[in-house]
Amino acid sequence: MTHPIIQDLNSRYTVKKYDASKRISTDDMDVIKEALRLSASSINSQPWKFIVIESDAAKQRFHDSFANKYQFNQPHAKEASHTILFAYDPHFTKEKFSKRVDAEVSSGHLPADRYDAFMGAYAFAQANTDANGYNGGWTKSQLYLALGNLLHTLARLGIASTPMEGVDAQMLTELFKDELDGHICEVALAMGYHKDGEDYNHGLPKARLAQDDIITVL
Repeated sequence: MTHPIIQDLNSRYTVKKYDASKRISTDDMDVIKEALRLSASSINSQPWKFIVIESDAAKQRFHDSFANKYQFNQPHAKEASHTILFAYDPHFTKEKFSKRVDAEVSSGHLPADRYDAFMGAYAFAQANTDANGYNGGWTKSQLYLALGNLLHTLARLGIASTPMEGVDAQMLTELFKDELDGHICEVALAMGYHKDGEDYNHGLPKARLAQDDIITVL
C-alpha cells in the first residue's frame, strides 16, 4: 500500500542506538510541541505535562534517573537529540477541569451558555476517582493518546524515536520535582536520529499480525 499514512507507519520503528551528533531542528521541535498541544483527550481534560529535555544539564539529570534500574535505556538520555517526559496528573479535580472549559469558551469552540452543561462531563473523571481523590489510572490513559499522536508526527517528520516505559518514576519525581509540579512520569519518548551501523533495529521489516487476526468487520 502506497498511502502516505501507511508509508509513515512502515518507516517508524523503535531506535536502539542514537547518533549524538545529530540534533532535531528548531522548526521541527516547534511542530512537535504543537502536535503535543493538539493531542486528543477524554472530555478535553488534558491532564498532563510534557517536559522537553534538550539541554546538556537536563540530559544529565535524566541520565542520573537510571541509577537504580532500567540502565538499558540510560544511553538514550544523552545520545538522543531530545527526550520528552510524559507526565499525568494523579489528582485531576473538577476545579482543574474548569480551566479547560474556560478555554473551550474563550476559543469559541463552546458557546458560553453551554458552560455548565459541559462541566457535567467531569462525571467521566469522577467515575474513575477514588475516595482519596486519586484518578491517575484514568489520566495516565490520556497520555497514550498524546504518545500515539506524537509517534506518527515524528514518522512524518523523518525523526526516529524510542518510547520508554522503562523509567524510574520515583527518581524522576525527585530530580524533576519543580518541573513536574505534582505530576507523575512513568513513560518517556527519546527522539533523534539513528546511529548508522550500530542501530540493530534499523531497516528491518515490520513484524505485525495479519489484519484478519486482529480486525473483525461486521
